Amino acid sequence: MNVQTSKHLAQDTDWWQGGVIYQIYPRSFQDSNGDGVGDLQGITQRLPYVASLGVDAIWISPFFKSPMKDFGYDVSDYRDVDPLFGSLADFDALLTRAHELGLKVMIDLVLSHTSDQHPWFSESRANRSNPKSDWYVWADPQPDGTPPNNWLSIFGGSAWQWDSRREQYYLHNFLTSQPDLNFHSSAVQDALLDTARFWLERGVDGFRLDTINFYFHDKELRSNPPLAPEERNGSIAPSVNPYNHQRHLYSKNQPENLVFLERLRGLTDQYNARACLGEVGDAQRGLEIMGEYTQGDDRMHMCYAFEFLGPDPVTAQMVKQVFNRLDTIGKGAWACWAFSNHDVVRHGTRWQLSDAALRTYAALLMCLRGSVCLYQGEELGLSEADVAFDDLQDPYGIEFWPEFKGRDGCRTPMVWDTQDENAGFASVKPWLPVSETQREIAVDLQERAPGSVLHHYRKAIALRETLPVLKTGTQDRMDVAADVLSFHRTNAEQEVFCAFNLGEENAALTLPDGPWENVATDLDGAVELRGNQVSLGAWEYCIAVKREEQ
Repeated sequence: MNVQTSKHLAQDTDWWQGGVIYQIYPRSFQDSNGDGVGDLQGITQRLPYVASLGVDAIWISPFFKSPMKDFGYDVSDYRDVDPLFGSLADFDALLTRAHELGLKVMIDLVLSHTSDQHPWFSESRANRSNPKSDWYVWADPQPDGTPPNNWLSIFGGSAWQWDSRREQYYLHNFLTSQPDLNFHSSAVQDALLDTARFWLERGVDGFRLDTINFYFHDKELRSNPPLAPEERNGSIAPSVNPYNHQRHLYSKNQPENLVFLERLRGLTDQYNARACLGEVGDAQRGLEIMGEYTQGDDRMHMCYAFEFLGPDPVTAQMVKQVFNRLDTIGKGAWACWAFSNHDVVRHGTRWQLSDAALRTYAALLMCLRGSVCLYQGEELGLSEADVAFDDLQDPYGIEFWPEFKGRDGCRTPMVWDTQDENAGFASVKPWLPVSETQREIAVDLQERAPGSVLHHYRKAIALRETLPVLKTGTQDRMDVAADVLSFHRTNAEQEVFCAFNLGEENAALTLPDGPWENVATDLDGAVELRGNQVSLGAWEYCIAVKREEQ
């Protein structure tokens, strides 16, 4: 039995705390059946590679039955696999193989809305008196026939769609084909908890919960107030989207959600070593909501907001401000930090990072207090792919082109083989074109290059695993001097000092009383100590452990 397998079988109930989670976008990871779209068997084939990174878990974006208007985030059957991705038997095989390799498996539950092709919605929209008539958010028009209020959809336009069958509007925070469920109905809550139970019984290790703060709406359907231009930051929706013009006080973030989250946590706690990761989509109150949703032991295990997923570069000052704010308004929160995912421009492009900066940010991510999400291809240092308008698949990008090109640029196929026309992803033309720039730095090439970004990520992840204080220790004494961010991570056994130069100017630091020992000598960009002195060039850093005096 190998070490990783033993780690899984030990069933550490707190594996998620400080864990590293690798996000897989199934359409673009590996095609096994020659249709140009990634699938579950393809993921299973590539799991040894994922395990070799040293991560604790995988998060698989939706693979449920769906008309694919939003590529799986519009679910028509929560309890089955879309034939595009395979079958339930394929999922079971994936789960078994992942567990053999010591990997936990988290699946993406989309509970706030369904597809308009879900049987629940077909019944609900039939008339106003059927058993599921209140399972979705229905409302009468205003006297002049306009929508009930001013709520907007993230994908553009009103969040209300007229339905001639009921002669009412229904709410959709996303596409018109994604009607919102009515969480004020206890029957809806029970049905969704039964869905979660189905997958827990199947053996999943947890859930990533899409748009977790969108579950409830204001019962009185009050209109949202305007948002001052200076408060708009574009982290949730592009700046050209009018969604940014409102303070979403009533369309989401409702207090009733806390009770449902406690019900969901109560269910997952009936199963050993399961975890819930919530996505908090709010440009102004993300950290505050994260704090509310992860308080104590009866809500979510962890959440992520968009502070480090937005357009603004993550500077030393910004990191300090985020953690100061989290300590103030989200005390006790457990965050899951990410720089990239399937919804945003890859951070190497978003922040215009050099190779050295990419490596430094990877090391920083592994040293911050909280858990970590990595997005497939991030470990290769992939930049955003340039997808022509004629090749676009994302309705979001098509709607706001050319000022916003959508999410296809971060969703292009994973690059495995530099010599293969389709980068080893598929034997036929993929659903999105392979980026030639990305193919030039594919996995096979980086595996053979000891100094590659891929090997750097492996070393950074291994350092976090070697030093448990980086996973669960306290974090304090965060300081900023010019572009240098420094802080301490401490537990009962160890104290670690971390300093990162997130800029181009050289800097010198004096460490607190030691002695200190450098523990990141094999990481690119890490510098050696000279006593208690450290000199940091552009994008260099220092990670040191305090040793007891002899």
